[in-house]
Amino acid sequence: MSAPPPERSADRPAVVPRYHLLWLLTPFVLYLGALPFVNRVQPVLLGLPFLFVWLLAATLLTPLAVWLTWRGDQRRRKQCQGRTQAEERTQAGGGRP
Repeated sequence: MSAPPPERSADRPAVVPRYHLLWLLTPFVLYLGALPFVNRVQPVLLGLPFLFVWLLAATLLTPLAVWLTWRGDQRRRKQCQGRTQAEERTQAGGGRP
């Protein structure tokens, strides 16, 4: 038998999943995960071997993945701040959440 999950205390906020952090896996997959599949000279794109074009594309997409992660974190931070302010008003008796 498993023990029941611990009850959440009023002073501890709910755990919010941070799925936006999955964007940080993009560079790993592009650089290391797909490398065995793209490690070839043919086809030649723009006069460059395919592997070189792949690594160039991965390098250019990495800042995009980091930016998407940052943007998701900023949204999450705003949501958490809004929730915290609403909880403070509720605890103070100043209004509805």
